[in-house]
Amino acid sequence: MDNSAANANKKMISTTSLAKKYKISTKEMFARLLQLNFIEKKDNLWFLTDHGIKCGGKFINSERFGKYITWPEDLELGDNIGEVSLITSTAIGKHFGLSATKINYIFSELGWVKKDLKGWKITIQGKKQNGLQDEDKKSGIPFVRWPESIIESKILVSSIEDLKGTKDDDPTQIKQELNDDNTNNFRDKFIAKHRATDGHLVRSKAEMIIDNWLYMAEIIHAYERKLPIEENVYSDFYIPTGKVYIEFWGYDNNEKYLSRKKAKQTIYNKYDFNLIELEDKDVLNLDDILPKLLLKFGIQAY
Repeated sequence: MDNSAANANKKMISTTSLAKKYKISTKEMFARLLQLNFIEKKDNLWFLTDHGIKCGGKFINSERFGKYITWPEDLELGDNIGEVSLITSTAIGKHFGLSATKINYIFSELGWVKKDLKGWKITIQGKKQNGLQDEDKKSGIPFVRWPESIIESKILVSSIEDLKGTKDDDPTQIKQELNDDNTNNFRDKFIAKHRATDGHLVRSKAEMIIDNWLYMAEIIHAYERKLPIEENVYSDFYIPTGKVYIEFWGYDNNEKYLSRKKAKQTIYNKYDFNLIELEDKDVLNLDDILPKLLLKFGIQAY
């Protein structure tokens, strides 16, 4: 007998009743169900996942309450259900000695939230961090709540240390980029010796042309910005406005380079980062190509 058949005759209760059973708030219960992949949120509405349906979750239509999710009364959610606690960016900011605004902008750079007309909306990556979309009851302004464990996130802590300038550099640590080996490190082989107009030292003439173009277009950018992920990967260029990364692919006849290129593309796709990819032929025609690509991410070049 499958789970759906076994659950057919069980008493069903609402999420609110399930929360009362576990002696937590309804909001915390939704956070727990989200963490366990029983539910997901789309367009401010809750939906059952395949896993939630398999575990007995069902939608009920009520004349009084409309459509809502119900659960088997004996649904098991683990021993630590009462320990679920959600905190806001304000609380996170107090922990790190930063304002809520700065914390939200860090979350935005990490790709966990995105700026709304008013407030902040959670992203797919944010949901993977177990964030929960919420809104102010009075103003309706959206914001995100996070599990308390978020303050221990290595990615978040590293980004905050970068911002505050408190990260300790370890001179004995060999910083390797994805798919580089110890004897043929990419940065050792291609030394940054070409100085762009804005002072950036870049590794090729093509990168210098790209950097100069961005500078002349008055687009603030960083060179070789580490991606805000645990993997040790660096982008060629990063534009804070629009959270856009630019990669210039050269040396396409080199087997090791092609392998490195494929691995980096996989990383960009995995985290759903905004990426612009340029090749040699594009560099020769940046005035026509780059403005169109930037505009896709809301960046006006001219």
